[in-house]
Amino acid sequence: MLGKKKKIFILTGMIALLVLTGVLNIVLNLTATNPSDDANAGTTYTDFFSAYRTDRTASREEAMLYYDEIIASSEYSDEAKAEAEAAKIALTESMETELVLEGLIKALGFEDAVVTSTTENINVIVKCGEMTGTQAAQILEIIVTETETNATNVRIIPTE
Repeated sequence: MLGKKKKIFILTGMIALLVLTGVLNIVLNLTATNPSDDANAGTTYTDFFSAYRTDRTASREEAMLYYDEIIASSEYSDEAKAEAEAAKIALTESMETELVLEGLIKALGFEDAVVTSTTENINVIVKCGEMTGTQAAQILEIIVTETETNATNVRIIPTE
């Protein structure tokens, strides 16, 4: 049987790997694009949004399976199971919030948007040619209203 500290360490490691996977995906997709190649610019970012969502879904499914395994296993303590349940609920709430925010941003007339949230920050990647201050303010208002996040913890990234 694993010790309490070891279980917490493993759970924290899995969450860190999940976040790292998402960050690496964004970085690799952005560095793989060549902005001077106008013929592929639209396709690349469309692929970015689709690829990001696919990777995010796969990573979250893995995390959910991991939490379910802990919850269903008799090898883990009740405390470890409670932590896994809490992490699973937090992940589900985060998924729901991101989905709602993405839908509301698209409702403003943007072609596509991806929202990522952590415990402290929210990042919004919006597909638009050029973003005006008014558009950024509208997105910020949606984020702050829906999540009660401080505006200084929101980053809006326009892309083409």
